[in-house]
Amino acid sequence: MRTSISEPLPDGAAMRAGIERSALALGFSAFGITAAAPGPERQSLKEYLARGLHGDMAWMAANAARRGDPSQLWPEARSIIMLGADYSPAIPPADILGAPTLGAISVYAQGLDYHRVLKKRLKRLAREISLGFGGEVKIFSDTAPVMEKPLAQRAGLGWQGKHSNLVSREFGSWLFLGEVFTTLDLPPDAAVRGACGSCRACLDICPTDAFPAPYQLDARRCISYLTIEHKGHIGRQFRAAMGNRIYGCDDCLAVCPWNKFAGAGAEHAFQPRSELSGAKLAELADLDDAAFRALFSGSPIKRTGRHRFVRNVMIALGNSGDAGLAEVAERRLGDESPLVRAMAVWALARLAPASRFARLRAAHLASEGDADVCAEWRANRP
Repeated sequence: MRTSISEPLPDGAAMRAGIERSALALGFSAFGITAAAPGPERQSLKEYLARGLHGDMAWMAANAARRGDPSQLWPEARSIIMLGADYSPAIPPADILGAPTLGAISVYAQGLDYHRVLKKRLKRLAREISLGFGGEVKIFSDTAPVMEKPLAQRAGLGWQGKHSNLVSREFGSWLFLGEVFTTLDLPPDAAVRGACGSCRACLDICPTDAFPAPYQLDARRCISYLTIEHKGHIGRQFRAAMGNRIYGCDDCLAVCPWNKFAGAGAEHAFQPRSELSGAKLAELADLDDAAFRALFSGSPIKRTGRHRFVRNVMIALGNSGDAGLAEVAERRLGDESPLVRAMAVWALARLAPASRFARLRAAHLASEGDADVCAEWRANRP
């Protein structure tokens, strides 16, 4: 870095080396650079949206032009510094799937909200770049219409696997991504070629068959989308397959053979909170809005909202096979949210004795004011 503004700027290679040293010192695990120019992902996004595979994630289509072309996001940018932070889990994510009375939460959401953690680091790195080399900078971490995974592949951090997520030779499927756009003209890294070969592990393990073909994800069938992004009732055809997954799904990530090269256990900021790595469904089902906000303060789960989250918990209750949890589902029949009430009906139909369900059905059908909840009662006959 320069010690005074009178010193000449170093060449591109020296600037790159200095920025990389700073990035690694700040806790980033992976570093690469690509040009701030459109790539083949622009056409891929257009085709993806045309097929409706994004479901009701309208934000993807709303900024499609800028999302597929970094130069439209900031025309003055010349280079994009792509950064990755390792969050490799110490415990295999599949372990909790064998404990049906506990809620399975995606690895990325068990610790602190990575957006906050990365944003602080990105701001510090951007400041060092600006002070050291004089370039203008802008930072992003899943907070703007940026196609991070294709850019990360172009910058040499890894490649998009058949599950459409980034795969790294060093970190497997466990990298958070962030980026610094800059007006500096930095030498780009070589793009990484895919190395999935004939492997189909991530495609074959998907509980809901969300991959119509390798490298293609139908978000409308993806458990991560259904439990996090989808705002309505979850389709009957997906509920049993969800198991005890109440926020996200790691199946396609966790099964990737490249994970054998990842380290065991991420840094402290991304370590799972004990209350989130094995929470009891019965306790999560009783969360009111205030308790939900308190429990998930500082967590990405908070953005989903209490109603959608407890909706997911009701489905997991129904999949638990534990008749003793029927009374937990029954308590939610009077919930303020029709999303929760409808899935409480579904859970009860799977857990409660037929005679008990019949009595509840008759009583609640007579007083239920939501058409979707009534339809759920009618669809589940004793």
